[in-house]
Amino acid sequence: MAAPRTYLEQTSSSNLEIISIHVNDPEKNQCGRVEPTVPVDNEFDYTQRAQWLRAAVLGANDGLVSVTSLMMGVGAVKQDIKAMLLAGFAGLVAGACSMAIGEFVSVYTQRDIELAQMKRNHEKKRISERVDNMNEEEEEDIERETLPSPVQAAIASALAFSVGAVFPLIGAAFITNHKVRLGVVVAVASMALLVFGVGGAVIGKTPVVKSSARVLVGGWMAMAITFGLTKLIGSGGLLM
Repeated sequence: MAAPRTYLEQTSSSNLEIISIHVNDPEKNQCGRVEPTVPVDNEFDYTQRAQWLRAAVLGANDGLVSVTSLMMGVGAVKQDIKAMLLAGFAGLVAGACSMAIGEFVSVYTQRDIELAQMKRNHEKKRISERVDNMNEEEEEDIERETLPSPVQAAIASALAFSVGAVFPLIGAAFITNHKVRLGVVVAVASMALLVFGVGGAVIGKTPVVKSSARVLVGGWMAMAITFGLTKLIGSGGLLM
């Protein structure tokens, strides 16, 4: 027959059980209080914006720089306001169509490549795991819905290009003096480039100063090169 335990042994055993419960409970601290669980913040993945942000910024900047440079080139050899506006409008229409067609073909090619890869993956999965045909078709339909739309990409690129191209046209539309018109076109284009650079940096959470400076300097270089080369050709007797 086992000897009965003393009061000291019973007390020690009870204390050990209490301590063990408190130690093993992750939601309680040493005083027995429940620790509040701190939720982990799910930060937004800004890389998800990269594709459409790239297309929008590229289209707007391309429209702004292309049409402004074209108007500066015409203004280097022609003082007529109608010539500048006509050249700018033609550049807007041609550039928007070019951007739309180029983006449509590019995205459609990417879509075909991804669809072909999806079919190969599903074929391998069906052979290795013997997946039911119904489940495979549903999964493939869901994946198709996540693919980029060529039509949407084309429309977005054309609209972005047109928005950028409108700024120099508006800046030159009401200025009759030739030199003042050229200065206003450069000033308006520079402000628009800064706005596009800052907007793209803020949306994409990138350095604002670096992004804005890169966009602005690139635009200035395009305008200066176009103006200088056209002026050189015009002064060389090749002007028609």
